[in-house]
Amino acid sequence: MLRTTAGLCVSLFFLFACGLGCSVLCLGEEASPPDTQLLQMVLELLREEDKDIRGLALEQIRNELKGEAVTRRLAEELPKLKSEAQVGLLGALVDRGDKAARPAIVSLLKETPDSAVRQAAMRALAFLGEPADAQLLLPFFLEGTDAERQAAQFALTRIPGAEVGAAIIQAAERASAEQFRRLIALLLERRESAATARLLEWAGSGDPARRAAAVAALGDLAGPEQLPQMVRLVLATPPGRDREAVEKAVMLVCARIPDPEQRDASLLAAMKSLNETERVTLLPTLGRVGGKSALAMIEAAIQSQDAARHEAGIRAIANWPDGSVAERLIELAQHDPHPAHRITCLRALIRVAPLATDRSDEEKLSLLKTAMSLCTRDEERLLVLQRAQAIRHVATLRYLMTFLDQPAYAEAACLSIVELAHHRDLREPNKAEFDKALDAVIRTSKDAVVVERANRYKKGQTWVRPKGSQ
Repeated sequence: MLRTTAGLCVSLFFLFACGLGCSVLCLGEEASPPDTQLLQMVLELLREEDKDIRGLALEQIRNELKGEAVTRRLAEELPKLKSEAQVGLLGALVDRGDKAARPAIVSLLKETPDSAVRQAAMRALAFLGEPADAQLLLPFFLEGTDAERQAAQFALTRIPGAEVGAAIIQAAERASAEQFRRLIALLLERRESAATARLLEWAGSGDPARRAAAVAALGDLAGPEQLPQMVRLVLATPPGRDREAVEKAVMLVCARIPDPEQRDASLLAAMKSLNETERVTLLPTLGRVGGKSALAMIEAAIQSQDAARHEAGIRAIANWPDGSVAERLIELAQHDPHPAHRITCLRALIRVAPLATDRSDEEKLSLLKTAMSLCTRDEERLLVLQRAQAIRHVATLRYLMTFLDQPAYAEAACLSIVELAHHRDLREPNKAEFDKALDAVIRTSKDAVVVERANRYKKGQTWVRPKGSQ
């Protein structure tokens, strides 16, 4: 005999009112079979069109109905429900946390034509799935709609087990360039350090896209134990951007070594078996890591009369990760016998001057002013003005203001002024000076975005940097 929706609700609450909840809802070892009156009513409520009525059933599923047998019976109902009800039940099954629902969820994912249901099933597998489910999820991650890809990624990053990482690596072997990039990002999100051996192989491949993605991943996943292989990878990579990318990956691996004193020591140990020519080639990599032992080796190369060794030493100190070598860079920018090397050291000085050391902001700004005095080309002068924005001090604002009446440098100075003004904790305590500076920017700049920002900061408003901009 069919019940009306209202009748079902009355019957359900009647059970609770009569005190039958405990005996019917607690389906433990002595509980009634899963086809008890309450469970049947909940199943009927799930089939209702009214979302609120289904919500009443889902609440009972989450909080009252207990036991693995109930979970299996509820999961069996999934293919019989309409799409919206399937999505709701999948969420409730997740909240139950009972993996007895998994087989039915896997079957539903394989068979349903509804994308929303597929997404809900994949998200359910994130909590109830097993490593073997990666093989089912990966096609959706690689070829599904954007929403399906996100759901598959959600699951693939959360299902534990080495089998998942192995499946991702296997898929990457035959993936397109774009798919490969996304699969590598998935390995990174899972922190699959076991993938480093394969990443090293891909990083040495001839495919530029695969090589770049693999090198970037090595910087995040590799450990000190992989440094000998990464050193060989530096040597095997042609000079230029590709080699610089590998050098930066080595730097990132070393930077994760907790003891700063061991960072250059670990890299030097990895270089121990190299011949002299190979060690010279690795000097720029060593410079990126920094450290006392590294600096001693680099200084020896700078002092060398051998042109190749000297140049490698210059590039190494120009790669230094902090501002501790600023004074040495000033010396080299002034006195190195090679004009190109002087420019290299000057540009390095501009880069490291604002970096965090024991210097005050005023001292950092003084270093930039020294760099400006050494500039012989506008390219480096503009770099100084751009780099000044990293020193968040009112003295920097005053320095930048001196360039607003010089046409060659005014636009760069305007941009750095608004970048300083972006920081409310600097702007507000110095409001009078910033208002005057921003008025000057509004009069001077030909860049509409810079002018807009200046106007907003004057009014105490915020400005959101467009996504993807630097």
